[in-house]
Amino acid sequence: MAGLETEYCGIKFRNPIVTASGTFGFGYEYDEYAPLTEYGGIAVKGLTRTPRPGNKPPRIAETPSGILNSVGLQNPGVEAFAEYLMPEMAEKFDTNVIANMSGNTIEEYAEMAEILSGTDVAIIEMNISCPNVKHGGMAFGTNAAVVEELTKTVKEKCSKPLVVKLSPNVTSVSEIAKAAEAGGADGVSLINTLLGMSIDINTRRPILANNTGGLSGPAVRPIAVRMVHEVYQAVNIPIIGMGGVMNGADVIEFMIAGAKLVALGTALFVKPDIIFDVKREITKYMDRFGIKDVNEIVGTLEPY
Repeated sequence: MAGLETEYCGIKFRNPIVTASGTFGFGYEYDEYAPLTEYGGIAVKGLTRTPRPGNKPPRIAETPSGILNSVGLQNPGVEAFAEYLMPEMAEKFDTNVIANMSGNTIEEYAEMAEILSGTDVAIIEMNISCPNVKHGGMAFGTNAAVVEELTKTVKEKCSKPLVVKLSPNVTSVSEIAKAAEAGGADGVSLINTLLGMSIDINTRRPILANNTGGLSGPAVRPIAVRMVHEVYQAVNIPIIGMGGVMNGADVIEFMIAGAKLVALGTALFVKPDIIFDVKREITKYMDRFGIKDVNEIVGTLEPY
């Protein structure tokens, strides 16, 4: 019998499959299609220090092998989540909750980490693809020195495992991962979306009101797998892999590359109950190769 149980940052997971932040809301809608106990854990909508209405529409655009989104972190704010949503989720859903947070300053990130540490979330995921308003708007995650400083400061206020979510829009993702590790991160997750754009040739206007958006879906998977493998070779902290995962084979591919957990994102829009198929496919693969423990797959890439 294939064993799907795993552990990440000292937290036990029923299986290595989680959801990607921004694709799963707070779980209520998806629970109607598949009980959330089917997942190892769920990452909630990205939280900010104060409530955000998000960007104006249109903010979703389909692409040949994925979607572009510029939702703009629409959320009720970290305090509303901590006071109302998380207590209700803890009572209703028996699964690990990963709280994703986004900030505009190091101080905001630290404040949010402190607030979230007082809740029942299992892990805090820090999105560093956000604009650093104190340094000209450049994303936190593009500068290794800033990533290390940010991670170190936030870690001091964070009593839960801290996972840093890495941006693919950098020259060297391994360098950024090593900076997060040096700052005290307990783990890293990657990749976040790639910056993209789509134009309506009839109106000659961008399809998204925000002009650009984050590209996700199958088109980004080879890039994500490559980056996960690079980071696996560069750091000693565990990885959550994501980017275009559409089936069980994709989950296994990410695990071979080095991911301990793997997130479903865009696939949930295509098939909201895809978790059943994914788990069945992983179990079938393990039975085929005589693998008893899913953890045996992690980091087993055989080089030429």
